[in-house]
Amino acid sequence: MPVQIPHRTTMRLLVAAAFTTALGNNVQLITGALLLAREQQTMMAVGWLFIAVALPQAVLSPYLGRLADRLDRRVLWVACDTVSGVVALGLPLWLAAGGAAEAGIYAANFALALVSAIFVPASAALIKERVPGGAVLRRFNGRYEMATQAGMLLSATVGGLAVQLFGAVPLLVFNAATFAVSALCVTAIGRTRAAGGLTAEPVEVAAPDQPPLPMGSLILLYAQGSVVVTVFNALLPAYVLIELNRGAGTFGAIDALGSLGFLAAAAGYRLFAQRYSDLRIAVVGFLACSLLIVAQGRLGVAGLAVLVPMGAFVFGQARISSRNLLMARAGRTDIGRVFGLANGGGLAATIVVMLLVAAVTDHTSAGAGFAALGAFALLSTAWALVLQRRAARGRRSGLLSAKKSLRNGAVL
Repeated sequence: MPVQIPHRTTMRLLVAAAFTTALGNNVQLITGALLLAREQQTMMAVGWLFIAVALPQAVLSPYLGRLADRLDRRVLWVACDTVSGVVALGLPLWLAAGGAAEAGIYAANFALALVSAIFVPASAALIKERVPGGAVLRRFNGRYEMATQAGMLLSATVGGLAVQLFGAVPLLVFNAATFAVSALCVTAIGRTRAAGGLTAEPVEVAAPDQPPLPMGSLILLYAQGSVVVTVFNALLPAYVLIELNRGAGTFGAIDALGSLGFLAAAAGYRLFAQRYSDLRIAVVGFLACSLLIVAQGRLGVAGLAVLVPMGAFVFGQARISSRNLLMARAGRTDIGRVFGLANGGGLAATIVVMLLVAAVTDHTSAGAGFAALGAFALLSTAWALVLQRRAARGRRSGLLSAKKSLRNGAVL
């Protein structure tokens, strides 16, 4: 009979696995972006790499998310990490053998993106399955999102400094090992007591203190965060390496400051969550982040050193809150499909925004590219809020109609 380990141990292992998986995926991506920016000297070259990563997930995630609702989520996670480790190891071997760097970078990152198309919904489904609901799930999502974002940002720091000091091949070999660590962490949480990847005992679901928010607005709110962070990760190296003519080490140092901002966001979220709802934190955080993004492309390295951690601080809290909202709204039997739709929709939008921002940047300046990205973040957050308000008005109208019908029935 499978042995169930304590929830606290399970949560620690899942957070560790999320951190190492995010670190591995993004070390691969950032290293490729730095090499392409150095060789091609355009943001469009970097943008096409991120599009190659976004495209398979945009197409496949909504469909593969359904698999996460039917199959063993733990097995899916471990399988994704195993395949990713093999793919990640293939790139340094290709480069060491004298293969063309550009072809190898695009192929390896495209293959990792195929794996991510199932990993994102499977990981969300495993969390919903194994972590108790309510306040426990809310706190866990904060740690999980911070671990993921910290892994993404630390990958830029590690990638920038290691590429400059040691070259790409040793870094990419280290990168392959991160997936093995993640797979071991998830293996250690043990199997569930019931077949099909679902626990035999029901997981507590937070009792909402208000009517459920519309799923469409929650998906939009969560997904636009993926667009912002992906396009920003392509725009920043183009700005630092090409327009400011600084080295990969400077890029890594700026992202290290961003990592500190994300760590501070985790503490900030615990403080603000005691006084404000997740919806308010998400909307205010994303709106503040959009304004900071506009300013980041206008003040050089000194401005980035101040504004990037500030942006990471507000974005991190908004990202935690939007994840909480979406995970609380989705049920255990359809959460894979919901997060698959969010991941696919977000990355489909990423392709469009990436092409737009890259074209603006290459034909004008990085400052204009940052402004375009900030405008997208502002408009998408505002639209998500409009959808939520429309749904609230519709519910109030329905309640008034129901009360009127009851009164008329009583008169009759």
